[in-house]
Amino acid sequence: MTQRNELLPRGDFSARAWNLRLGRYYLQLHRRATLLGLLGGFLLLALVILALGLGDFAIAPGRVLGVLLHPDGGMESTIVNEWRAPRVLAAVLFGAGLGLSGLCFQTLTRNPLATPDVIGLANGSMTGMILVLTVVGGSWPQQMLGSLLGALAAAALIYLLAFKDGLQGFRFIVVGIGLAAMFGALNTWLLLRVELEVALFAAAWGAGTLNSISWQNALPSMIVLFVACLMLLGFARGLRQLDLGHDVAQSSGVRIRVVPVLVIALAVVVVAAVTVAAGPISFIALVAPQVARRLAGTAHLPMGSTMLCGALLLLASDLIAQHLIALTVPVGVVTVVLGGLYLLWLLSSQKEGQL
Repeated sequence: MTQRNELLPRGDFSARAWNLRLGRYYLQLHRRATLLGLLGGFLLLALVILALGLGDFAIAPGRVLGVLLHPDGGMESTIVNEWRAPRVLAAVLFGAGLGLSGLCFQTLTRNPLATPDVIGLANGSMTGMILVLTVVGGSWPQQMLGSLLGALAAAALIYLLAFKDGLQGFRFIVVGIGLAAMFGALNTWLLLRVELEVALFAAAWGAGTLNSISWQNALPSMIVLFVACLMLLGFARGLRQLDLGHDVAQSSGVRIRVVPVLVIALAVVVVAAVTVAAGPISFIALVAPQVARRLAGTAHLPMGSTMLCGALLLLASDLIAQHLIALTVPVGVVTVVLGGLYLLWLLSSQKEGQL
């Protein structure tokens, strides 16, 4: 909720939105995006209840709600609240965070292919964690710090190498793909030089998995992710203006040399927080913003719908990985398959020179 002249460009005020006014404050709700959000929220809630009840020890949906509202310390309460809830909550928060980080990069570069996994941030984060794990043998907080520093180092290199007369989307992606390949090769070399147990752990983690999620190892990542996403939501107006072009953004008061750097830094923190807990989960950041925009029918990338779409995609992928495939596989395998199909469709449906 904000003042009218700070909410949206004038062209977005139309009959397709509900306009609410509370005193001198003005709130506009895009009708289709709002209805999509309500429908998506109900669907997400249904998937959460389903995920909490599915497993070798199945629990009925009504009983799941009862255990959540009134934990009694019994067997069902332990299964739902201690064993399954961390994984389900992680899938929701991590999916929302990855979707939001993808939106930030796609908005700044104005290119649907500019996402953390494509441009190498996930590989850089993995490099930092592997270095701490193999060289220092650090604890979980040290591994998290190494993951964050690796992602920040990758982002800094991409920004420095790609920045020339502004941040050009195509140059940004090409530089990122090159660095992603370099970090990937470095990760492979590091894993070839360590003990077998460490290499197997790092390889399983590198596929992107929620299998080892617990309150103890995921809660720090969830807190960091939540704070970083809240801060990114504060840049909603600036991102929307930047999506219209640097000249328009600058004329509307956006500090174009400061806002992109802060947004990139916060998006990197989001990626690192997810990567250290679950590994580099690919393609959620690529797919969620574009799917949300097409479903919402907006010209810009909608933040709320993107986060909701990311949460739905990752939770649904985890359910598929756990229960619909005969052999349990990491969730990253499912997201790669779904994301690869989407990427093929995206490339085949765009006109030449549009990406």
